Amino acid sequence: MTRALSTPPVIASGLLGGSPQPVLPAAGGLLLRAWEESDAPAFLSAYRDDEIPRWHTRRPSAEFHVREWFDACRQDWKHEKGGHWAITRNGDEVLGRIARRGLDFDDGIAGAAYWVIPAARGAGVASHGLSALTAWALDEIGFHRLELDHSTRNHASCRVAIRSGYLLEGTKRSAAVHDDGRHDMHLHARIRGD
Repeated sequence: MTRALSTPPVIASGLLGGSPQPVLPAAGGLLLRAWEESDAPAFLSAYRDDEIPRWHTRRPSAEFHVREWFDACRQDWKHEKGGHWAITRNGDEVLGRIARRGLDFDDGIAGAAYWVIPAARGAGVASHGLSALTAWALDEIGFHRLELDHSTRNHASCRVAIRSGYLLEGTKRSAAVHDDGRHDMHLHARIRGD
């Protein structure tokens, strides 16, 4: 049985999954591209840093887990559930991860997640990547609202969100589980026209 909508979807189904995932240029000589099998060692190495697992509860423990993750990323794109990019310097050196997830084509809403390796922190890598992905999602794809949340204890992520034009909308109390227990989460959003 097909569900009838009272309003048309903001974004037509098939817009993303029917085409290859785009490569997106970002400020600072950065390039966002789909994950490649050869990125598995760099991806796994990132999760050996203390900060990335502190804020991201889903973590690979071996390269075959990373390859499964990459396969899930490709399936997310194909089925229009999300898009996952490596943040790279000129398409080669992996500096971080950024994703659009929870794609809601009916309402035109999507979420975001990101991390950056220690050597790339403090250089604008996350905010440049987020700004590029935001422009693509709002201007090219037609999303209306983009959201991201992070632990209220993650001050670096809060700075990235604000630098990228994501307004702090409030606090979701006890909204996520981390290794050290439940965390309140800041909710940031950017809408078309901000």
